[in-house]
Amino acid sequence: MQTFTYIFLAFLLASTLVQIYLSLRQKQHVSAHRSAVPAPFADKITLDEHQKAADYTLAKGGVGRIDLLIGLVVLLAWTLGGGLEWLDQQWRSFGWGDLYTGTAVIISLILIGSLLDMPLSLYRTFVLEERFGFNKMTPATFLMDLLKGAALSLLIGIPVVMLILWLMESAGSLWWLYAWAALTAFSLLMTWAYPKFIAPLFNKFSPLEEGEVADRLNALLTRTGFNSKGVFIMDGSRRSAHGNAYFTGFGKNKRIVFFDTLLKHLTPAQVEAVLAHELGHFKRKHIVKGMALSMIMTLTGFAVLAWLMGQTWFYTALGISQSSTYMALLLFVLVSPAFTFFIGPIMAWWSRKHEFEADEFAAQQSSGTELIAALVGLYKENASTLTPDPWYSAFYDSHPPAAIRIAHLQQQTD
Repeated sequence: MQTFTYIFLAFLLASTLVQIYLSLRQKQHVSAHRSAVPAPFADKITLDEHQKAADYTLAKGGVGRIDLLIGLVVLLAWTLGGGLEWLDQQWRSFGWGDLYTGTAVIISLILIGSLLDMPLSLYRTFVLEERFGFNKMTPATFLMDLLKGAALSLLIGIPVVMLILWLMESAGSLWWLYAWAALTAFSLLMTWAYPKFIAPLFNKFSPLEEGEVADRLNALLTRTGFNSKGVFIMDGSRRSAHGNAYFTGFGKNKRIVFFDTLLKHLTPAQVEAVLAHELGHFKRKHIVKGMALSMIMTLTGFAVLAWLMGQTWFYTALGISQSSTYMALLLFVLVSPAFTFFIGPIMAWWSRKHEFEADEFAAQQSSGTELIAALVGLYKENASTLTPDPWYSAFYDSHPPAAIRIAHLQQQTD
């Protein structure tokens, strides 16, 4: 083993142990608070609903720990265990050039990974989600989604992979800059195209019907100066009982999407408050800031990869005997999460800050009281725990814990 092998193993072990520790803290904390509804929610959520959320959180945590350990074994098998070396040699035996060999190696690795993920994916959908009454997906729908997703991934993924590999091999010392520009342009194109061309392949989107909800939402959009392609209802109930709302697209192709499951449980005033929160993300430039941060991180990643690509030890320390551009890319994607794991709390904090700001906007433009009622309804319908472990939440949660978020909103309404 080389020095970098030990460094990689140290980071991988540390990140894995921290994840297990945080997961066990979450398990202990949620279990300890399962017997009583937190005081701020005592008159809004029943004990049975609170305990269902606790049990759902604990069940997901158990599956997550299994997934974590399987991922650890698979990663070590691909790298130090010789899996990537074997896969590379199989494709090299065809005598193709690096561009086609590299594309084949990357695509086959993704396909194998998807197959390895399949058992847990099936368990989550048809056992865990079914057990708590959330799954609405049939085996036929699951299979069709799988086939559509695979076809779309190949149709889009193969040209992108080939373009990046071609730039890595042919664009000189500044290839990383050109690759970043190409990937950024592609990401923006997909963000623009997703609502119109991709999302409808999986779900049905219907314009919001006229009525009180439409009148409230249109009035809100008008007074906040938000222009979009309209408000759409997505048939999320075909797959899950979970409810949500989101923005998609950008420029003149922006859309506002509500799950049909969400509208079933909220009053018109609450739906307006939820939309006001989503508009807060747009008005406070959170979407633009997120895209800018993603571009900066991608650029940094490509720059680091450009340096690592020329280091022989990077390959040999991770079980690869023959260096290549595509293997550098694969190794970087596989091992970088172990090294970047500990910036997770910073990203989570940044996201929670944005949620507070969006809540403040909603309280100003709509009603903080109605948003509180909507959030409580969402916590209840989605079986979201009201008592997450503080450390676990600080490390992972993109949204503030329920009690803290509600208290912050109440301050805005006083």
